[in-house]
Amino acid sequence: MRHIHLTLVAVLMAAASVPAAHAQAPNLAPTGALRAAFLATNPVHARTDAKTGEITGPVPDLVRELARRLQTTFVLIPAANAAAVIEHLQAGTADIGFLAYDPERGREVDFAAGFMLMFNTYLVAADSVLREVTDADRAGQRIGAVKGQTPQIHLSGSLRNASMRVFDTTPDQAGLERLLLGREVEAFALNQQRAEEAAAASQGRLRALRGSFFDAQQAVVVKKGEAAKLSFLSAFVEELKASGFITSSLDRAKLVGVGVAPPLER
Repeated sequence: MRHIHLTLVAVLMAAASVPAAHAQAPNLAPTGALRAAFLATNPVHARTDAKTGEITGPVPDLVRELARRLQTTFVLIPAANAAAVIEHLQAGTADIGFLAYDPERGREVDFAAGFMLMFNTYLVAADSVLREVTDADRAGQRIGAVKGQTPQIHLSGSLRNASMRVFDTTPDQAGLERLLLGREVEAFALNQQRAEEAAAASQGRLRALRGSFFDAQQAVVVKKGEAAKLSFLSAFVEELKASGFITSSLDRAKLVGVGVAPPLER
């Protein structure tokens, strides 16, 4: 699988001494820089400025803070899809990654505590009779979804009446409009942020349904069997949630389809 090239290397040194709890942290940056792989095309993770190459959003904020505490540099690695994030970890070209939790993925990587919820909905034609996400699972309805993305993974096990048409990649704006306005599919499953952006870009031709059919926890992931890293990262994430760091990051990113993940159950 072809990797997307590294686009950003950012260096931050801690402004103050690192607390004792962090001084004994596992070696998360064996190459001298914390390398973090994320989903390049998912606005819930991050956005890349086409002109400057700057990457902003919840994932960069979290990585920056972790690197600050570890007193190291960091590298953000945009990945094409979840499989590419996992491959980076297994190949040793990334130290941590970011994915929505899924039991199948859990066979390949280990998940730390969730830091963010990603809401998922359907994009439909503006004149569709569907109003709520619960309206979509009807006999005769065809729902589009992208192979390997969270909506497809969830719906493959939860749809009872509607059928699913699986796409290899996310259609562009024109493609989504053609599919929905031409009734090739009655709805397209996307995370809410993507659906709302596509609806806005359609100039009234498309809309997102109300509600979320699945709230997916976004989490830091590591290679299987790295228990010390997993424990440390979970504690780190729980601290950021409790302090309001994640809430502030989501507010700055101006995302509409996300929320802070609930505290880890003990």
